[in-house]
Amino acid sequence: MFGPQVPTVTAPEVGPDAYLLDVREPDEWAAGHAPGARHLPMMEVPARMAEVPDDVDVVVVCRSGGRSGQVVAYLQGHGWDNVRNLEGGMGAWQDAGRELVSEDGQPARVL
Repeated sequence: MFGPQVPTVTAPEVGPDAYLLDVREPDEWAAGHAPGARHLPMMEVPARMAEVPDDVDVVVVCRSGGRSGQVVAYLQGHGWDNVRNLEGGMGAWQDAGRELVSEDGQPARVL
């Protein structure tokens, strides 16, 4: 989809110290996200790039991997070499049995 230049990582490979950057929309984030993830909607990334660390592993995630792949490519184009796309997105995260938390009082789910 993005070619070999976008590095990926699978949900089981994401370590406890990884910086998870969730680029989904606010309603998707509220429904369910990984504990400890940081929320930065895709459209806000250009204005808020300074919030993305460049000294730790950053795993970018969306629902299925499309938007996050675009964000990884964008950040790489602006000098980040520590960013990887979560293959399969939050769907794969949930399928791998990884924890989800919600912000809307409902059981955590992936929209």
